[in-house]
Amino acid sequence: MRLTFPIRSDKLTLTVETSAHLCSVRSEYQQIDVYDSEVFGRILLLDGHVQLSTFDERAYHEALVWVPLLNIASPKRALVVGGGDGGVLRELCRHPGIEHIDMVEIDGAVVQVSMEHLPSVSDGAFEDARVSLHLADAFSFVKETSHQYDLIVVDCTDVYEEEEGELSEMLFTDVFYADVLRALAPGGFVVTQADNPVFCPYSLEEVLELYKQVFAETGSYWAPVPSFGGYSAFVWGSNGARLQLQMPSSPARLQHLSDSSYGAWLEPLRFNPNL
Repeated sequence: MRLTFPIRSDKLTLTVETSAHLCSVRSEYQQIDVYDSEVFGRILLLDGHVQLSTFDERAYHEALVWVPLLNIASPKRALVVGGGDGGVLRELCRHPGIEHIDMVEIDGAVVQVSMEHLPSVSDGAFEDARVSLHLADAFSFVKETSHQYDLIVVDCTDVYEEEEGELSEMLFTDVFYADVLRALAPGGFVVTQADNPVFCPYSLEEVLELYKQVFAETGSYWAPVPSFGGYSAFVWGSNGARLQLQMPSSPARLQHLSDSSYGAWLEPLRFNPNL
């Protein structure tokens, strides 16, 4: 059984042989599917778009979480927006200094499906005493919170080319990020994924431009994620802090992020021969 999913709408797709369709759930918000494959392992799709594979999700989640987290002197409190699969939670729980993590996910079915069919992704993080799971609208949660967070991770779906009304569309606005800035502690970072920087560079450009309208300091980096078409981009913002050019020491043993990869991921990918 072959599974084809988009990398850039119908202009570029990826096809993989699957051995089983483990789960098909239509939640209140979206279609959730889990497949088994030989090449990518177990694959999670939302509305037909790949969200992760067990083959390379650690590369994605280490990049998303640890690049900014290592640049915070003494992180105590974190907020996760989206991330119902639990991968971001798992990485945050690996930092011994983190005392509290709020996670706000609108679709509880994603959490349930992931815990049942993708348990290695969260690896018990949902049961960690430091985690508070809020099944709620992130837009309202961030607007109303009285807490300040050292790290805010926005792990939501892309706003896809040639599609309208996506679940995460409201989160890619200056109104949402103005509330994020208010909830960001001094010296803290907010970070989000920003699609494939090679085949969908417009996503990175638009998110970075949005961040520049809100945050005092901004930047981007990337990581290799084969199931995403080769790469994933990330955009960060802060109220003054910047990423160090060399990797700070890590309190956890990381599989993909190292001194060499950290430096490489901070360098822009250049596929245009005119640059």
